[in-house]
Amino acid sequence: MNSMTRAMLGRVYTGAADTGETLTTIDRVTDGDLASWARAWEATAARVAAIGDDCVHRGHRVSGRNTLLRAATYYAACVLVADACAEPDETRSRTFAAYRHCWERYLGLLDNPPEPLEIPYEGTTMPGWYFAAPGEGSKPTLVMVNGADGAASYLWPGYGTEASVRGYNVVVFDGPGQQRMLFERGVPFRPDWEHVVTPVVDAALRLPGVDPERLALYAVSQGGYWAPRALAFEHRFKAAVIDDGVVKVSEAWHAALPPEPRELLAAGDRDAFNAAIARLPEDVRLMFTWRAGPYGRPSFYDTFLEADRYEITPELAARITTPVLIADPDQEGYFAGQPRRLYDMIRGEKAHVRFTEAEGAAGHCEPMARSLAAQRFFDFLDDHVGRTDSAAGPSTPGAVAAR
Repeated sequence: MNSMTRAMLGRVYTGAADTGETLTTIDRVTDGDLASWARAWEATAARVAAIGDDCVHRGHRVSGRNTLLRAATYYAACVLVADACAEPDETRSRTFAAYRHCWERYLGLLDNPPEPLEIPYEGTTMPGWYFAAPGEGSKPTLVMVNGADGAASYLWPGYGTEASVRGYNVVVFDGPGQQRMLFERGVPFRPDWEHVVTPVVDAALRLPGVDPERLALYAVSQGGYWAPRALAFEHRFKAAVIDDGVVKVSEAWHAALPPEPRELLAAGDRDAFNAAIARLPEDVRLMFTWRAGPYGRPSFYDTFLEADRYEITPELAARITTPVLIADPDQEGYFAGQPRRLYDMIRGEKAHVRFTEAEGAAGHCEPMARSLAAQRFFDFLDDHVGRTDSAAGPSTPGAVAAR
């Protein structure tokens, strides 16, 4: 809950949360009680959403959209902990529907609303949005890959809006195991994300205003595994930011195991391992339940085996030709040490960027240093796809490469 609170306070910078609303909400949370977290945030979200709806009804468009965005963010905080509630499926369904209502109303109230996308994907589609940058002509385009449980509203606003003000088009989507693909279509995670990102690139190149020579990629949290995996096969990106780098997803799973189930897992004792997980303290068991859901496996044992497949091997890393920036913060709670390991494995052009506690940038994906991170990320991207801010004047990727 401390980690989620830090992330919420970081969203104040983007307008997706407010400091007072955040602090008064967590004041109502019982420490260690995730169900009370869900109740507190749903109450705040409902109150804020009602204000937003009233603003829109009275014709106050800007006030309405700003308020509905905050409400969407607060509802998303409920979805994350639904497994801790007495009726988890009903809680998840209710709060996710409320999130979608607020999020999509917010999008419709923007000055330049995004184009909804249904990206072709293996006999179905992946939902997404295309945020076209203002102005005429083709522009660089940023494709954004979310983490294991992030909402689309965690990407835009955020680094999505940071990209837009710099002149980038932005593509945001829900991939397998993420948000609408999981909750509404029942499509679980998959390790081979080249089969996800390549259809997104294909779809992006069919959109108006997309310069095929100026594609960039941003990936956050567990996207720090999916994006490098995709980049090993998909070479149309000119630059990528990996926030934070991940080599082996299951290390975080194994690190959370007490000795007994760890030994049972190593011994391959499926039934005894599942029984040992069921005996764990409630907060640990709920964490595993929450994390296991998107993998779509029938038991915890099977989920651990599946998570072991999510690994960037030296052979995969050697295939990455896209210039990459890999963020590496102090106090990386899930994948400590892995950003540097990924950096060391990649042979091509790369940058290893530290975020420190002294800068106020510690923690998984540096949640409370959004301005600092945006500066570092987009300076790197701009230097590879061509400067986009109007004050700098026109530039070309070739000129940057030659400098």
